[in-house]
Amino acid sequence: MAMVTNWMSQTLPSLVGLNGTAVSPDGTHERIVSGLYPGSEEGWQIYSTASDPDGRCLCTVVAPAQNLCKRDPRSRQLRQLTEQVQNVSQSMEVVDLRTSRDLQYVRDSEPLLRGVDGRLHTYVANSRALTTKGLKELKGQMSQLRPLLSVVEQYRADLQTLATLRWELLNLSVSLSGIQEEIGAYDYEELQHRVLMLETRLHACMNKLGCGRLTWVSIPITVRASGSRFGSWMTDAMIPSSDSRVWSMDGYYKGRRVLEYRTMGDFTKGQNFVQHLLPHPWAGTGHVVYNGSLYYNKHQTNILVQYHFRSRTVLLQRSLSGAGYNNTFPYSWGGSSDIDLMADETGLWAIYTSIPSAGNILVSRLDPRSLEVLQSWDTGFPKRSAGEAFMICGTLYVTNSHLAGAKVHFAYHTNTSTYEYTDIPFHNQYSHISMMDYNPRERALFTWNNGHQVLYNVTLNNTIQHTTTITHTHTHTHTHTHTHACTYT
Repeated sequence: MAMVTNWMSQTLPSLVGLNGTAVSPDGTHERIVSGLYPGSEEGWQIYSTASDPDGRCLCTVVAPAQNLCKRDPRSRQLRQLTEQVQNVSQSMEVVDLRTSRDLQYVRDSEPLLRGVDGRLHTYVANSRALTTKGLKELKGQMSQLRPLLSVVEQYRADLQTLATLRWELLNLSVSLSGIQEEIGAYDYEELQHRVLMLETRLHACMNKLGCGRLTWVSIPITVRASGSRFGSWMTDAMIPSSDSRVWSMDGYYKGRRVLEYRTMGDFTKGQNFVQHLLPHPWAGTGHVVYNGSLYYNKHQTNILVQYHFRSRTVLLQRSLSGAGYNNTFPYSWGGSSDIDLMADETGLWAIYTSIPSAGNILVSRLDPRSLEVLQSWDTGFPKRSAGEAFMICGTLYVTNSHLAGAKVHFAYHTNTSTYEYTDIPFHNQYSHISMMDYNPRERALFTWNNGHQVLYNVTLNNTIQHTTTITHTHTHTHTHTHTHACTYT
């Protein structure tokens, strides 16, 4: 059994760009959760081993934090040197522009200077040639030449600046030579490219091994406090995606305004956003962004709408046949939450119920291109008894309340069409959750909790069977089965 800790548990606070407020599990005190960064020396580490009663090997492995190499001291030094080179370059450009301007002024003043010089020689040779009119002209010419004094002073200052820049460039050259010797023959840009490639492969590997059953939900990380009591916020849930935008939709009733932030950091600060005005208002908070489109429930209907952000147009509308709407079968908190759209590692889903299903939660997998129902499951769990629900790896998880003291109480596995009752606590810090969705790309739960936008880490347990057959030279054949439980936090 290998327990693998994903970097999300260590860097989720840094993902949101700020420290989050958290409450201890016993609720007795608050503390500030900071981003946890492993030391630069940390890599893949096995830090404990044991065996279970069945004789299987148990080991715990810590995955390296993302962008580990970017915290290498030499990397930081290179960035500092790059900034210094840019500063020196800018300073030299300023000096160059100034000297070019002043040199042109000197060139333009040269004829006047030669004229004054000639007149002075004439007056010195023949003192009687110095008239009142001539003296006045000479004074006028001298006043025109007076700015040359400040130009000369500027040249002196620029000479000192150039000497300083020359010294800085010499130091930079020495530092770069030292780093080049440490790094070796590899080009720094090439090394950066290799690091990015390795991180991409690591992401892909973690994604392949990441599916499993939910076993734990972390303490909450408050990202921001904004908006009304009810709402939803999300990032694009499709994998793979390089999209770092964040969307926020305040309210649950007849809303049309969607705010799009450039990054998670911008969302936490409430800056750098654009507004989308939907052509049709929404109902509830069960919206999802999937592959560049917003999927939502149209107000007072069971029609699903696909709105494409880039083109700012509605691409598709389709009725979810038989689905209740307009507070017919909401979650326990109400809010027109009859239809809850979500996405996980396996695709796009709709959580709802109908009169024929007697109000029990229905899970339907949707085709994102047509919004047709591909397959449906009746979970047997009454929707009005559910606080919220979310999908992870094809399994529906249901909470027993939207208020404080809630737990993940029920799980329905679509791959086996089976259910189980669970007892996974999580801390409802602000006492009223009106949206709770899992994002497979971030490996976290996004929640809207009484006007607060909150994240939770999750731990998924996955058992992978490996069967190895060993044949000896004798007639005996031994078959060994190894079970690995990979836990991602």
